[in-house]
Amino acid sequence: MSSLDGIGVDDLLPPPTGGPGPVTFDKAHPYVPNNFGAKSTYRVADLSNPILQPWTIPSMKKANDAVLAGKIPFRARERCWPVGVPGFVAYSLVEPFYFYQTPEKVVIIVQNGPEIRRIYLNTTHSKNVKPSWYGESVGHYENGDTLVIDTIGISTKSFIDNYSTPHTDQLHVVERLKLAADGKTVDVLVFVEDPGAFTTPWTAVQRWRRIENAPIQPIVCNENNGDFFEQGLAPLPEAAKPDF
Repeated sequence: MSSLDGIGVDDLLPPPTGGPGPVTFDKAHPYVPNNFGAKSTYRVADLSNPILQPWTIPSMKKANDAVLAGKIPFRARERCWPVGVPGFVAYSLVEPFYFYQTPEKVVIIVQNGPEIRRIYLNTTHSKNVKPSWYGESVGHYENGDTLVIDTIGISTKSFIDNYSTPHTDQLHVVERLKLAADGKTVDVLVFVEDPGAFTTPWTAVQRWRRIENAPIQPIVCNENNGDFFEQGLAPLPEAAKPDF
């Protein structure tokens, strides 16, 4: 097992080659992460991004207006909710990712939560995929250094990103994780298509740094994540009675 930490901004980033890319921050309200040595801010989405179909904008504007009014936005991983796909690979600044591989699958664990994602190797998608937080992911290796992950069946309860960008059940995501020649970083290329939510397919990038021998630390997330100060946060649902 090895681990990877994020490098740079904890977001899906536009591809350096240009072309349609992910929703990023409104230039009038720049996003500053809390580890950049300056006063951090919450995200305000750029609603002028041409990838957005009109129906997606009202709910995103509502989220923007709440931030501008001084409210704390919903951010899935911060509130211990599953982040879905492609968000799983994007928000990687704070907690490391751990990889465990067998001949049949790759398991990726994010320390925060924890969150667990399974990629089944050298197989095809099921005939009828039941929607879930991380969908159904099948993968294979190309050229020995690139893990290609194809995911469908992603629950519409999730957002694409931390800007509350919605999607439909037509969402299809392909991630390409390529190990650098020096073995020290992994470049992540994300391809997204959803004809129900976006005007065109688009791509995004992220980069992780490799770290060896980093043990998984226990994180108390769900058990210590209530809305204790009545800020309008969104803790995970709790069952009124056990299932057994």
